[in-house]
Amino acid sequence: MQTVFHLITGDPDGQRTALTLAENLAEDDTVDMDDIVVLAQADGIEPVRADGSEGDRVRSLQGKGIAFSACGNTLELKGMEESDLVDGVDVVPSGVGELTRLQSEGYAYIRP
Repeated sequence: MQTVFHLITGDPDGQRTALTLAENLAEDDTVDMDDIVVLAQADGIEPVRADGSEGDRVRSLQGKGIAFSACGNTLELKGMEESDLVDGVDVVPSGVGELTRLQSEGYAYIRP
């Protein structure tokens, strides 16, 4: 199975919840997961910032096999560069385009 978590809210509690749910899914031995992606877009970009309060946690989750993607449109709107993100975060041209692509490939969509 494959799941994408949509990180779009600017609410720190909502952001932490999304990361916790992704981690819980990765650690759930009763679910056969092939791929977990956290897609950060709009105000949800903050957790994947290299200097953000969740940067260390994102790095830890990457070590557990969770992939992170960031919306390139969001980076442009916020005046950010790829180098502002945690190493290993993949930048996609459009968050909404990436969500559409992933869902067409059978990813379950979760927006906490």
